[in-house]
Amino acid sequence: MTYEQLLEMLRDMHPDIDFDTAEGLIDRKVLTSFDVVSIAAELSETYGVELGAVDIVPENFNSARALFALIERIENE
Repeated sequence: MTYEQLLEMLRDMHPDIDFDTAEGLIDRKVLTSFDVVSIAAELSETYGVELGAVDIVPENFNSARALFALIERIENE
């Protein structure tokens, strides 16, 4: 998965959010717990990226860059 693919997936879910620059997506309640579950499901179904329970923490979802860093860590394991 590329960063651009992640941005496209996120934009499809929330076209009103500028994921290129947005930070604090969880801390500022821009994304909800339902959004996090939806993102995890989409990553699994479309890209085969399986997030574990330990991965579902706010710091991994506060920005697209943080989420992509998590994806890269998982893919490189």
